[in-house]
Amino acid sequence: MLLQTKAGYDFEMVYYNSDGNESSMCGNGGRCIVEFARTLELVKKTAHFIATDGAHEALVKPGFITLKMKDVSDIELNEDYSFLNTGSPHYVTFIEDVTTYNVLEEGRKIRHNDRFKNGGTNVNFIEKQHNDLFVRTYERGVEEETYSCGTGVTAAALIASIKNISTGSDYCNIKTLGGNLKVKFTKHSNNSFTDIWLEGPAQFVFKGEIAI
Repeated sequence: MLLQTKAGYDFEMVYYNSDGNESSMCGNGGRCIVEFARTLELVKKTAHFIATDGAHEALVKPGFITLKMKDVSDIELNEDYSFLNTGSPHYVTFIEDVTTYNVLEEGRKIRHNDRFKNGGTNVNFIEKQHNDLFVRTYERGVEEETYSCGTGVTAAALIASIKNISTGSDYCNIKTLGGNLKVKFTKHSNNSFTDIWLEGPAQFVFKGEIAI
């Protein structure tokens, strides 16, 4: 993930997946790069940056970032899964016992099926646990399960809202293997969403230097 100068913005976020290809939007990466920009004193209480899916705003507190995501419409709802784009494409399906589910094997099957094999998709397996959603995600480009996916939990929260099982009418608490997040949103009668915010911790854990 690269932080670059960009006229009219605090910075530009450029993100590469582990396969070497430039990726679509990464929500947790967006929160982390804002925290990085704060440590560089490029931003203070707010941030305005551009990424591959357009401009983003963020509210900045040390170690805690709230990131505004793109508006979402054109959600595809099917009997056993939903498909939507929250900055990256996401397949969302509800299952039982997500904790022990074989996310790698089943996610890989969906990501490489006839529909998605060319462009790829992230695949999210979701279970309602008490008042939260537990989300596990297989990510394209990584081609593995990742501990937490920001655009994925955003997609999960919006589908949960449509199914009337989100934590509240305008927010959803999310659990992932990597930690806890919260998604806030405004839902409209046509199942479109605006004012979507992804919030959670972002902590500076390592600093290194390299001579080029």
